[in-house]
Amino acid sequence: MCGRYTFELNQVKEIDRIYELAQKNGYRPDISVVTPGTSPATVISKSNQIEVVTTKWGFPGFKPNQLIINARSETVLEKKMFASAFQKNRCVFPTTGFFEWSAEHQKYWFNYSSNPQALYIAGFYDYFDQTPQSIILTTAPNSSVSEIHDRMPLILQKNQIKPWLTDLDYAKNLLQNPMPELFKTIQ
Repeated sequence: MCGRYTFELNQVKEIDRIYELAQKNGYRPDISVVTPGTSPATVISKSNQIEVVTTKWGFPGFKPNQLIINARSETVLEKKMFASAFQKNRCVFPTTGFFEWSAEHQKYWFNYSSNPQALYIAGFYDYFDQTPQSIILTTAPNSSVSEIHDRMPLILQKNQIKPWLTDLDYAKNLLQNPMPELFKTIQ
């Protein structure tokens, strides 16, 4: 389960540019460690144009103040709560890495290498009381994550972002894609 990720400025030019685009569009994404309920930079397709906005991370849950922050890629199309939003409003979370905790409560940070790089996580969003709220898609972990946790975010390569956002059939096919091997470090 992905419950924290990083969006750090002044480390990766691509992330800095995404932040600038959000600001240009009138948004102020949360930076540093992004947590549920905050407003991270979110890449969406609006009128077939790619835009950077912010969304509140988490759908309203079944209990007061509960947020549902992740959805399983394997069942997203079967779940009434998620299916329509996934089909209409896919998004991407640009990050500089994500965290997972082991059963022993040890925190690990994941990225492509020990130096932060732009890492893109697949998701979708919907509107609740006119507020866009988003969810991260998770999948079965590969060998780089499986010894730490039983889930990992669905990761997209940069060249997969636009078709993920604009082509439903393409997005459905990516739901079962194998994930890239990642570097991990204890935090």
